[in-house]
Amino acid sequence: MSQVQTEENAYYIRLGEGHYRSTIHAQGAWNPHEQHMAPASGIMVRELEAFQPRPDLRMARISFDILGLIPAGEFSIECKVLRPGKTIELVQAEMVANGRAAIRATAWRLQKSDTSAVAGLGDEPMPPLAEATVPAGLTEWPGGYIRSIEMQSIPGSVPGRGRSWLRSKYPMVDGETTADLVKLIGVADTANGIAPRIAPGDGTYVYPNTDLSLHLYRQPQGQWLGLDTSVTFGDDGIGLTSSVLNDEQGPFGRAEQILTVRALKPSE
Repeated sequence: MSQVQTEENAYYIRLGEGHYRSTIHAQGAWNPHEQHMAPASGIMVRELEAFQPRPDLRMARISFDILGLIPAGEFSIECKVLRPGKTIELVQAEMVANGRAAIRATAWRLQKSDTSAVAGLGDEPMPPLAEATVPAGLTEWPGGYIRSIEMQSIPGSVPGRGRSWLRSKYPMVDGETTADLVKLIGVADTANGIAPRIAPGDGTYVYPNTDLSLHLYRQPQGQWLGLDTSVTFGDDGIGLTSSVLNDEQGPFGRAEQILTVRALKPSE
């Protein structure tokens, strides 16, 4: 399959039903020939949303397992039902590239009902976008995906702890409208880069995530995603990035990313 990444005005070009080609805007930060997990998770959510839709259910938990490097270029997404049910069902999507599964996602769809009488919020809302007075880029991170997003940070960030608002500049698929859920989930994986404990360019450690797990207690809306993020490194090579997810109306869920923290050899 082709590994070409062209300059387009979207993250992906549709080649046919369930088949796509990534553009330079989906390029990863750790390797130039891979996709970034953020848009890759967005396009998989787009396919899951379109797969046997159930208006009475919505996705409440989405777990992505990264099974290896996510190749740039052409790929397909295959969906199936793992556990059918009247009020609860489990669906799966696999991104297949170069003959192997690169990402496997499972999503619980749960029945919707009116629970406004008992609704309550445990997570603290982020300061609004209007208070993000510190212009911030992700200039220390390489790759086309990083250049494709806008970010504003809340003052007070320190290594391992930060709050930022971000949005993508491009639609997920060329020529198609991007749903709010897809657009916001399509930048959620950026959490691992907004408050790094170690600058990615210092040449001492890498710390990619091997998964992304999202729990959504409310359907998100809008274009801006707020990430209230903390990063923990353990002492045995494993770390965790944890985030409260916000839209402009307030918190709507949480994200967790397990990290493999690895020291680089001088030659790497």
